[in-house]
Amino acid sequence: MIRVLLAEDQQLVRGALRALLELEEDITVVADVGRGDLVLAAAHEHAPDVAVMDIEMPGCDGIEAARGLARELPAVKAVILTTFGRPGFLRRAMEVGAQGFLVKDSPVAELAAAIRSVVAGERVIDRDLAAAALALGSSPLSAREADVLRAAADGATVADIAGRLFLSEGTVRNYLSNAIGKTGARTRVEAARVAADKGWL
Repeated sequence: MIRVLLAEDQQLVRGALRALLELEEDITVVADVGRGDLVLAAAHEHAPDVAVMDIEMPGCDGIEAARGLARELPAVKAVILTTFGRPGFLRRAMEVGAQGFLVKDSPVAELAAAIRSVVAGERVIDRDLAAAALALGSSPLSAREADVLRAAADGATVADIAGRLFLSEGTVRNYLSNAIGKTGARTRVEAARVAADKGWL
């Protein structure tokens, strides 16, 4: 029997996934959580074979949860199941050690097959996303440029960003200018949106 942990912040979706996966003869859902920062504790407690996780969750996102699993419980295979079919998210998920990446409109039979495949040691990736990720390439943003753009996404001032990230205002302006140029945007808020849409943040 394959033991599965579900991490999904929408209770209705989580319940539906649980019910559908429990119909599979060889899969049992041993735990489900609604926050990314509860994944590691649940995995330690319930010893799943596979953790199926959304990307956007409170506490921490599914990609960071997958990173934690790879570091602390490498035997637990991470499968990202998300509404956000963005090539950048796929690339980041693979970089942190996720073994699967599917979009939520995939049929449940496809998810069940993916769970079986990752337990068998294979990687399972949505084909369209894989092609798009190869075409897009990796993020052009440096880690610090990405940090500054994240801080700018809500319209924060240069002074606010500088204070939050312990940088000088001049340094923040330089990072923002570089990020705006690399994303082809006109403003820092637009640059943050473009980078988020591509999964670079």
